[in-house]
Amino acid sequence: MRVIPRFLNDLIVGDVQADRVVPPSGFTARLTTFAAGAMAFLAVFALALSLASGRLATRWGDELAHSSTLRISAPEGQMADQTAAALRLLLTTPGIEAARALSDEEQRALLEPWFGPDLPVEDLPVPQLIEIQETQEGYDAAGLRLRLQAEVPGAVLDDHNRWRRPLEQAAGRLRLLGWVSILLIAATTATIITLAANAALAANAQVIAVLRLVGARDSYIAQAFVRRFTLRALLGAAVGVVVGLGAVLLLPAAQAEGGFLTGLGFQGGGWLWPVLIPPLAGLVAYFATGHAARRTLSELD
Repeated sequence: MRVIPRFLNDLIVGDVQADRVVPPSGFTARLTTFAAGAMAFLAVFALALSLASGRLATRWGDELAHSSTLRISAPEGQMADQTAAALRLLLTTPGIEAARALSDEEQRALLEPWFGPDLPVEDLPVPQLIEIQETQEGYDAAGLRLRLQAEVPGAVLDDHNRWRRPLEQAAGRLRLLGWVSILLIAATTATIITLAANAALAANAQVIAVLRLVGARDSYIAQAFVRRFTLRALLGAAVGVVVGLGAVLLLPAAQAEGGFLTGLGFQGGGWLWPVLIPPLAGLVAYFATGHAARRTLSELD
């Protein structure tokens, strides 16, 4: 836990004289700032993808959990009797809270995306659908199928498990992909900043030699590089996050018609997560530059 106070002390206090060791501008400055900004911009979208995937998995699970569908296929003259028998059986089954047959209008609305709004449901041999609401404990699906087979032979029970599990797994993998992307972004940022720090140290080899001659310690010299590169990473990451959040605001809001392609932004407290990206980028730069500085200074001996 001492790392954070030391990080803040090195960043805020610093040393004006030591800061002169690091060139205030040039290739390394632009590279560090641009890399941190670009990686922060990508991190915002990776974070948005991960959080949206979590919400998607929860929504799909909630919509399909504790609900089932019964499909009845029967000759026209027997459809009403089998539907009534199925409803009586369902309402007497432990674990089922409610059951109701969908109307022609509701079934037409379900088929409309595929067949259009003018589908004559009443004139077609469309199966009758019954919506089942379960209790928290649920019901015995295997036992219910046996009872339906005996009393309503034209009924087929769909407990939604074959739909819910693949959807939840897909959303979970998308969420994992988002977090893996964030880790890769952090590693890439550390690599670029390390290369930039090495270049800056090599370019200032003569200045470092003079500082050593007048008694400057390597820790003093390294601190100057660490502070300057950490500040550059913080600035670049802050700009990248602001631009990334602006781009996220331009994404379409969640819509039922758009499925998972909409609503990929942040919601509620999720907007606070991107605020953590600049400090994390600063920590990455702090440790990456410190490691690079110590290794390069030891090689310059």
